[in-house]
Order: sequence, then C-alpha cells, then structure tokens
Amino acid sequence: GQVSNVGPTVAGRGRGGPAAAARPEYRTVRTQPVVFSTVDKRALFYGNNVLWKTLDGGINWKQISPDLTRETWDVPKNVGIYASNVRSHERGSIPAQVIYTIGPSYRDVNRIWIGTDDGVIATTADGGLTWTNVTPPELSAFMKVFTIDPGRFDALTAYAAVNTLRLDDMNPHIYRTHDGGKTWTAIVNGIPGGAPVSVVREDPKRRGLLFAGSEAQVYVSFDDGDHWQSLRLNMAASSVRDLVIKDDDLVVGTHGRGIWILDDVNPLREIAEAIGGGTAPAERDVILFKPQPALRVRWNTNTDTPMPPDEPAGPNPPEGAIIDYYLKSAATGPVTLEIFGADGKRVREYSSTDRVFAPDPATSTLPLYWYRPLAALSASAGMHRFTWDVHYQPLPPMEPEPEGLRTIGGPNLPMAAIGHNTIASPTTPWVNPGGFTVKLTVNGKSYSQPIVVKPDPRVKTPALAMQQVYSLSKALYYGALDARAAAHQARGMHEQIAARRSRASGGVAESLDSLDTKVLALAGGASAGAETLAGASASLAGVMNILQGADVRPTTVQLKAITTARTAGAFAMMKWAAIRTLDLPAVNTKLAAAGLAPVSITP
Repeated sequence: GQVSNVGPTVAGRGRGGPAAAARPEYRTVRTQPVVFSTVDKRALFYGNNVLWKTLDGGINWKQISPDLTRETWDVPKNVGIYASNVRSHERGSIPAQVIYTIGPSYRDVNRIWIGTDDGVIATTADGGLTWTNVTPPELSAFMKVFTIDPGRFDALTAYAAVNTLRLDDMNPHIYRTHDGGKTWTAIVNGIPGGAPVSVVREDPKRRGLLFAGSEAQVYVSFDDGDHWQSLRLNMAASSVRDLVIKDDDLVVGTHGRGIWILDDVNPLREIAEAIGGGTAPAERDVILFKPQPALRVRWNTNTDTPMPPDEPAGPNPPEGAIIDYYLKSAATGPVTLEIFGADGKRVREYSSTDRVFAPDPATSTLPLYWYRPLAALSASAGMHRFTWDVHYQPLPPMEPEPEGLRTIGGPNLPMAAIGHNTIASPTTPWVNPGGFTVKLTVNGKSYSQPIVVKPDPRVKTPALAMQQVYSLSKALYYGALDARAAAHQARGMHEQIAARRSRASGGVAESLDSLDTKVLALAGGASAGAETLAGASASLAGVMNILQGADVRPTTVQLKAITTARTAGAFAMMKWAAIRTLDLPAVNTKLAAAGLAPVSITP
C-alpha cells in the first residue's frame, strides 16, 4: 500500500516566471501519457515535453528525444481580444506544449510515434536516436493530437485522432499513414460535423477494422477509415476519450468517468472480412457468426439480502455464450438453435416457438422489477443476439408440456437477485469445458460454428478434482435424463395397455393387468421413492445440483449420496430393461394371438 514517486523529474521543478531565463526545462499538464511497449514489456514510456524511457520500473530513466513541440506558433484566432496578452510566441512561454500521446509500435521495438497538444506528430525508427517531424500539413498550432495508434499489422502504419475543441473547431479530424508519416490521408467520411474526435484504434485481430470515439458516440469503419458508420447502439451520448479492444470486447472510457463495454465484436470482424473479400453481408440470407469462447462463470454470487434495484451498480455482462446471427428476411417457419458436444450429443436446444415465462402482475408474489425480461429466439429479419447459459437442457417435467410449448424461464427466483435482471436458477449442471458446435436452422437450412467453453480462470481447484466434478455431473445428468425418459415411456405404455384392456379377455387380460401393475409401480410419480424411475430421476438430479454449488472437490458426504443415487437409478433402469425385453414381448405375443395390436414403446 505504499507509494513512491518514480517519475523522471522532481515534482514541482521548473515553476519559474515567464522570462526566457526562468522558463522550465520540463513542462507538464494534468494528463501526461504513461505507456508500456507491447513488444518489450519492460519498456515504459513517459512524456512531458520530451520522451522518457525506463526498463526497470522507474529506478532509472533515459531521455530519448529532444523537445518535440513547436518552436514557434501563431495565436489561434478564437483567442479573440485576449491575443494581445500573449507576449511570446516561442516554445516554453506558456505552461503547455507537451507530448500528449505516445504510440510504441506493436510490430517494431524501435518504432515510436508521438503526438503533442500543439499539433505536432513525430516518429523515430531507431528507438529515439533520431526523430522526424511528420506532421500532416493540415495541422495547425494547438490542434491537440489526442491519440496516435500504431498499426497492428504494419510498423509504417499509424492513425491519429486530433481534437480541436480548444480552437472552437467542432469538426472531426482523423488521419492515416501507411508510409511512416511521409504522407497522410484524412479519413472522416461518414462522421458528421459537430463532434470532434479524441480516439481512433485499429482492431488487433482484423486489419483495417477501426473504431473511433467522438464527443457524442462511437463509430466503426470496415475499410481502414475510408467510410465510417455509427456504433452507438444503446450507449448514452457521451464524450468518448479513449477505447481499447480487450480480447473480443470493445471497452470505452468517457469524460464522465464512465465505462461502457460492447461484448463480442467478432461479428464486426467477420463483416470486415466479408467486405474485404468483396461480399457485403446483406448479400447473404443467413449469417451465424463465430462466437467468442464462453466462460463457466458464476456472475451473481451475492447470497445476502438482494441490493435494492435503485442502488447504483453497473450491469453484469451477459452470462454464458453470446451467439449472434443475421437474417436478411424473416424466416418462413420456426428457427432453431442447437448446441452439440464433441461426442455428437445435443446438450441444448432453443426454438423461436418456445413459450417465454412472463410474470403475471395479478399472481406474482414478487415485485415485477426483479424479473429479467425474456425473449425467445427471434425469427424476424435483422441482427440478433442470443445467449446460451452454458448449461445442459433442462430436464423435461414429469408431465409433458404440449408439443411446441416448451417454456423458457420460470417464476422461482433465487435469493441472489438483481433488479430487472433475475432469472430462475438453472436446474441442470454446467457443461464440461471443451469444444462444442452451434447449429442454427432457418427455412430448413442449417449453419454451424464451433464454440469453446472454458473454465473460470479464477478457479484454483486442481484439475484432477475438477475433472471428477465434470465427469460426475455429466453422468448424473444423463442418468436423470434417461430415467425421466423411461418414466414417460412407462406412462405411455400404461395408456396403451388401458386401450387394449377393454377388448381383451381371459389370460390376455390377466397378462395386461400384470404388466400394467409392474409398469405403474416402476414409473412412479413426482413424490415417489428412489426405487421408481421418476424417483430415481429426481434423486439423481438432486445430487447433481449439489455438485454445482461451487467449483470445488466433492466432499465424502456428497460422494456417498451420489453413489446411493446412482445405485438406485441403475436398479430402476435394470427393472425397466427387464420389462422391455422380457415382459413386454411375452404380452405382445398373446395380444397378437388374440388379434390385438401390440403395445409399443414410444420415443
């Protein structure tokens, strides 16, 4: 918790008067840049009116540039009647004229770019031994070079955002060079006047995909700045002062000390790639964009009394996997989204025909402001974002829902609630980390993309212990699923037996009654014991969910309960197998002899 001043100059140095002899050797303003190199991660740069470099955390500094600001300058016209108060137009006569932005190359350890608050851009190709003034001719004194971003793929490329608020110039100014600053191109087509630009950045994964921030919003360019369009979406009109691309997310910092995050910009990368290849996205009927890796993260772990919904708090990112898709026109039938494991098993399914839970104000026992507004998979035209919660498909209810009316969500909210963003707790486990396939089906045609699910990087439980959790959870899930499916099949068998019993007599009727007694006893109900199929499914699901409380090694008590549940489940499934393979064929033989239809097992 202790803090030491490790700057290259002593604080307060150079606070002299306006006379030339007393001018400070080093000038600073409130917001001097401090930037690490990404090529040499030990190299830290700091700028005042010269550029400094340290390789040992500030113990020793080396000055690697002369004063790079303007030697002389004209008083800007917007100073107006106060222009006569300026007695000197030379460097150092005012407490400004500093390096305002530093851009160490992402490709070349010796290439560095700087921009000053008095309208200068300079670069070095030899680590600071020699510098070249490469200021675009359009830049005048006190046009503030707010951000200079080196090219991510080319050491001779750089982008400069120039803010002109101080000059009462409300137009955007962005410049691009591909030849080390010898020539510059103004690139603001599509950004309207009225909002100067403060930041421009190139995407680290897609060449020519640029992001810029103005005094009002964020813009995106898919063609290296030749054309821009708004990326504001739901963001409040804010003065965007900086932005970074962190992995697959766009993070924006505003002048009001706000942070806005656009999750997963991979769709923008794919659009840029398509445009670069001469294919506009609008020419494709359906696009399933490649999802970013998903994390098994418990994003809401507050088990105390929920915070009131009016408590100021930033929203959490969408939990689970973000899946983006585009429909050129509305689908003519249901749209489905399926997730398959590496073993080919389907682990989750969504449909545009799903029924979405919505709380009823007349019957809800909770204020409606706790619930998250839910929406089914969209089949309408346009760009859509859907999230898979990285859990297995919810187990079907003991009483099947009407066909096509599977319900998403539910009324029972957990204790860990968040205002306007609370959903029922999952009743099935997380999927295991690994590779999966996302399959989107529209108008009978399917589109697939791979997706990777990763563990929470903060979890420190040994991998072997977590593998035990993964294996047990998966086995318990499919055990509960199989037992529940068998219970449904047993009830279907009971209904068929009842339909044939009215036309049967004698020994056939007795055989049907005997089989029906076995089937009903084994099927069980919602409160049946673990020796029944329904009870075994409930028991397996119960111990399965115990494992999901935390990413930790199972306890001895939990393992014992799991063994008990699996043993009971295996015994119930063994009895069901005996009915299917021994009892049912024998009864069907008698039904056939009596001219009656056999009893079948429905899927």
